[in-house]
Amino acid sequence: MPLHPQVAKALEHMAAAGPPLHHLSPQEARTAMETARGATADPEPVGTVEDRLIPGVAGKQPIRIYTPAGDGPFPLLVYFHGGGWVVGSLNTVDTSCRALTNLANCVVVSADYRLAPEDKFPAAVNDCYAATRWVAFNAAALNGDAARLAVGGESAGANLAAAVALKAQESGLPALTCQFLLYPVTAHAVDLPSHTENAEGYFLTTEMMAWFWDHYLASAADGHNPLASPLRASTDQCRGLPPAFIATAEYDPLRDEGAAYAAKLREAGVAVEYVCFEGLIHGFMGMAKVVEPAGQALEKAAAALRAGLAA
Repeated sequence: MPLHPQVAKALEHMAAAGPPLHHLSPQEARTAMETARGATADPEPVGTVEDRLIPGVAGKQPIRIYTPAGDGPFPLLVYFHGGGWVVGSLNTVDTSCRALTNLANCVVVSADYRLAPEDKFPAAVNDCYAATRWVAFNAAALNGDAARLAVGGESAGANLAAAVALKAQESGLPALTCQFLLYPVTAHAVDLPSHTENAEGYFLTTEMMAWFWDHYLASAADGHNPLASPLRASTDQCRGLPPAFIATAEYDPLRDEGAAYAAKLREAGVAVEYVCFEGLIHGFMGMAKVVEPAGQALEKAAAALRAGLAA
């Protein structure tokens, strides 16, 4: 279907806000992202919000814990922000985490991680895995239920969630209930139709993704590692992974690699719900309050998460 007119209007505002991220230095891009998607003046209320530092791989690791109103223990979602492994923070995903806390009625633990190019692959994967283990082992103290534990994220954060699921499957810990992957990055150096069809003009561009990958990987060989490119995981590596909800957007260069990962998981016998939201672009979670179909997509995704955590 055509690009939704509210999305087109949002793209106009983005274009007027400044140069695209890949025309900036990583530090400048981080500042721009914080300005565009930082904490809002009128955040959606949840039961409680707590910032905390937990033991991490490279020192203290920041997390933000969102707990719904009511009595627990609640299901748990460990959530990783997007930003191409180069930009983003707990603040840039705050709006999404608050919405998911309320809509899915779960404790959301938003976990920060080291960014590239200062810390390249697999630093972010190791941080996200460590945070997920910490949440699993401390679930009761979070008013959470470790038997209902999901990992999720947006874009590069969804890539990291998929990597955590693979790592947990290999090690046997922690046991995960489901994966919640929103417009995920799943493969380095692939050439799929959506990379050409949506190469530019829809916020995330193919050129921008190349910029992100160049900062994230120490070498092209790292792109073959399934923890960087989950689509490259073997059928045996995927077999036994937790059920997945995977959402993509019609006008997103990552659309087809998200669909391809859904197909790979199905081939390995993993239960998958895949949805491509028509008329939307990459990053639609951040548009839920101003783009009506993005809000509807958020509600559908949250309903799938709630169902997955109840399974």
